[in-house]
Amino acid sequence: MRLVSFLRPDGTASYGRLEGSTVVDLGGSAGGSLREALGSEGPFTGEGEERDLESVTLLPVIPDPAKILCIGLNYATHVKETGREQKEYPAVFTRWADTLVAHGQPLVRPQVSERFDYEGEIAVVIGKGGHKIARDNAMDHVAGYSLFNDASVRDWQRHNIQFTPGKNFPGTGGFGPALVTPDEVTDIASVRVQTRLNGELLQDQPISDLIWDIPFLIEYCSAFTPLAPGDVIVTGTPGGVGDKRNPPIYMKDGDRVTVTAEPIGELVNPVTDE
Repeated sequence: MRLVSFLRPDGTASYGRLEGSTVVDLGGSAGGSLREALGSEGPFTGEGEERDLESVTLLPVIPDPAKILCIGLNYATHVKETGREQKEYPAVFTRWADTLVAHGQPLVRPQVSERFDYEGEIAVVIGKGGHKIARDNAMDHVAGYSLFNDASVRDWQRHNIQFTPGKNFPGTGGFGPALVTPDEVTDIASVRVQTRLNGELLQDQPISDLIWDIPFLIEYCSAFTPLAPGDVIVTGTPGGVGDKRNPPIYMKDGDRVTVTAEPIGELVNPVTDE
């Protein structure tokens, strides 16, 4: 099943089930929130008004997550290209919901930087909350997967040892297009994360290469903060980021960046200047 968040033609926010080019609107007359629906465990198989996908405006998969926990340095190729040492535990930083943009919406390069970089990633959306979740049960808490572009303002990211400033400019977190439930992703470890800039393949690595896999990340993150339905864990980016290429490659106005991971889908965002 594929679930999306969107604006109806009248501007009302809602959510629904994606069936080809049709959205089955599950929000009812007043609309609704996918995050809240996850908290009530759906249902997502019901009937609703059918809308042509082109008639609605997609929103980030979860437009209003309470927590976005991003994992840094989770592929050995990326650790190596940054010149860092692999640590015993993952680097964790946060994003804010107001940085998110949907599939098809532009990523915004801020005026204060020329070092605007791509980072294609898999996002895990929590369906069943919990605190101190055991690794063996971790996957029972997953509502599904989506795609993420953790676009990074590199100079601001490196003003000091904390990543937060470079990861939280408005319009820099591509998230979508759909939440894909685990039954459609039978072997998450074999899924390849690929990032293309203007059609050129720059990142390509399977999830099996994660240093800390998804069950570990759920266990680790839930050990220090309770996870709730709709919370997002962004699992890390492979090697091949633009900042570490020679010469560096940065996103600029007019570019088009695509994150692909089949069978989860394809996240496409143009790039524009602030």
